[in-house]
Amino acid sequence: MPYFPTLKETQTTRQVIDSFKGYNHNMKIEDGEFYDMENLTSSFYPLLSNREKRGEMAVLTAPRGMIAKSRLAYIDDTRLYYDKQDITGNLTAKGCAISSADTMLPKTLVSMGAYLIIFPDKLYINMENYTDCGSIEAAFQSPESASLSYSICRIDGSAYETPTTGATAPTDPANGALWIDSSVQTHVLKQYSSGTGTWTAIPTVYTKISCAGIGADFKKLDGVTIAGCAAGSGADAGLQGQIAALNGSKIIYDRGEDYIVVVGLLDQSYKQSVGSVSISRKMPDMDFVTEAENRLWGCKYGLVDGNPINEIYCCALGDFKNWRQYLGLSTDSWAASVGTDGPWTGAVTHLGYPIFFKENYLHKVYISASGAHKIADAACRGVQKGSHKSLVVVNETLFYKSGTDICAYDGSLPVSVSAQLGTERYYDAVAGAIGDKYYISMRDGKGKWSMFVLDTGKGFWHREDATHALCFAGYSDELYYIEQDSKRLMAVNGTEGARELSVSWSATTGLMGYKDVEHKYVSRFNLRMKLPEGSRADMYLEYDSDGIWHHAGHMDGIGTNSFMLPVRPRRCDHFRFRIEGQGDVKIYSLAKILERGSDV
Repeated sequence: MPYFPTLKETQTTRQVIDSFKGYNHNMKIEDGEFYDMENLTSSFYPLLSNREKRGEMAVLTAPRGMIAKSRLAYIDDTRLYYDKQDITGNLTAKGCAISSADTMLPKTLVSMGAYLIIFPDKLYINMENYTDCGSIEAAFQSPESASLSYSICRIDGSAYETPTTGATAPTDPANGALWIDSSVQTHVLKQYSSGTGTWTAIPTVYTKISCAGIGADFKKLDGVTIAGCAAGSGADAGLQGQIAALNGSKIIYDRGEDYIVVVGLLDQSYKQSVGSVSISRKMPDMDFVTEAENRLWGCKYGLVDGNPINEIYCCALGDFKNWRQYLGLSTDSWAASVGTDGPWTGAVTHLGYPIFFKENYLHKVYISASGAHKIADAACRGVQKGSHKSLVVVNETLFYKSGTDICAYDGSLPVSVSAQLGTERYYDAVAGAIGDKYYISMRDGKGKWSMFVLDTGKGFWHREDATHALCFAGYSDELYYIEQDSKRLMAVNGTEGARELSVSWSATTGLMGYKDVEHKYVSRFNLRMKLPEGSRADMYLEYDSDGIWHHAGHMDGIGTNSFMLPVRPRRCDHFRFRIEGQGDVKIYSLAKILERGSDV
């Protein structure tokens, strides 16, 4: 009986990838991760799918900034829009204007209650009542020829009876008579009580400063700075000193159209006929501003009027117009210097605390109900200079771009969450959030922009495209951004505006073949996917890192059913696989069929 040679069946094994974890730009990555990608999302995990079609809402002229309140607000050049309506005329009617885009940096928009605050212009507008708007700052300058008078009064501006001034008390005074005791260096106003037969000092005396229009732009309890109050050479030295003491930081305790009331004692009424008096309510220039506990908080580093400043400020409680209101109350304005070096790089409110960043420090303000606020410093990774817009809170966790990575901060210390982005350094980050997703647009060292998305719930990164975002704003179920180069106002989920017709997408694996042992090689890929009609997909292979992508298959959409697409790579040491396409796609699994080969 003849014998024939026996052929052994080639041993094969199958490895199936049915969970796709997203972007990982490192040399060694896991199955189901991709070294590069475009326009893919984790929304359908464990499937691999394209992102939603975005909506184009408008093309702007010179976008400057954006914020979401109950509706979307943005500034285009010198115009303010809210809920797609131009409401700039309300500011113009108050004599206020948004500064030109040609001369100013992008605007910072901050929400405080119903109000929208615009920086660095220092303007405000009530988004529920547009007529309630204007400038945070106020100023008055009396004309040289103006009639300016000073007289002592009560806190409500009502006049006292004319007092007697002298070093000794008047004889036989009537009940309620007033006497200015000049026997001491600081004169004291006293009132006589016939019931006790004694003169009692009035603890606080006020002065009414009267001039046409002097109080028109101020309100009670405004903290102001007064300059120019002076008595002429004909007045005695004591009165000259008393009027000069009205200059400086003061509180307006009462006001009318033509007068203000401040603390001060005068020996007699006086009319100023020489010089001009100025009154101003100012807001400090600040690098970054945030809102917390019904106050605005800000920081400043650098020279101000020739003096070095490294400070954190807050306005009076509920009053963003007052930054120098010091009444000795818990509601007062507040300022404090810090000792860390370097400029501020960002500010945000997290879990009710204002937090101010430098590149290597974090400063958290602990707000006190008594007004004794405290600052706690931590030496840690701060916000990268130029990436202050990356500060975004997602589900109670703060995310931001540091000098080396993306950090997550839960209130203790920041931790890195960007290992999947590889060793590439990124700059000028701008971010937004919707649901569990943190969107961040940033450029690499070569100037290439990328929009990445971190699914904070799953821990996966995805790269969408080369979007260069100016700013983000989110509310309800939508996240909006303005594209810097095209100036388009976009909606990420496409719930508003004209939706894209289709989305181009791609996914590139890491190197395959290095992990295979016992001389195994990939004889075939089986790719299961769903392509609706109108979509298409192409497959490519790169062998042994030669930089050449070889076309390995094409498929046009066939409808709602999924299908299997086989791809046969050639024998090689290692390879990469890329699939790209246009339109909707759902990839269910990628199976590798491994065969055992020879030593060659």
